[in-house]
Amino acid sequence: MKQYKMRRGEHLDERMPDLKGSIEEYFGRVTGTEEYDGHELYVVEEPDNPVFERIVAGAAEYGGKKDKLAVHFEERPAEDVIAEGNADAAADAVDAKNEFLLEATGRDAKSRRDSLKREVEDDAPDY
Repeated sequence: MKQYKMRRGEHLDERMPDLKGSIEEYFGRVTGTEEYDGHELYVVEEPDNPVFERIVAGAAEYGGKKDKLAVHFEERPAEDVIAEGNADAAADAVDAKNEFLLEATGRDAKSRRDSLKREVEDDAPDY
C-alpha cells in the first residue's frame, strides 16, 4: 500500500470531493470497503482494465495532519495479459493510474517519485 501526499496547501477532499465516484470513473465499480491501518478504503474487485486484478484506494486520515491518498494496485502478470491479447490495455492501465494520481494529489509522476525518494532518505539510519 502506497500513500501519496497532496500538493502543498491542498487537501484530498478538495481535489476529489467524490472520491468513490472518481475511483469508479477511472477503474470500475466499487464492490466494497476494506480496513487498512485504521482507514476505511474502497475496493474494486473487478476493474474495467484487464491489467488490474484488484484495486484498493481511499483517504488515509491522520488527525492533525493532512490526509494522504492510500492506494494499492494489484496487477496481473504481464505474460497473462499479453497472452490474452490485451497488450494495449497495459498502456491504458499506466495512463489511468497516472491520471488518477495526478488528479488526486496534484503531483505528476516525477514529483511523486521524488517525494517517495525523500521519505526513504529521511527514514535511513545514520551511521
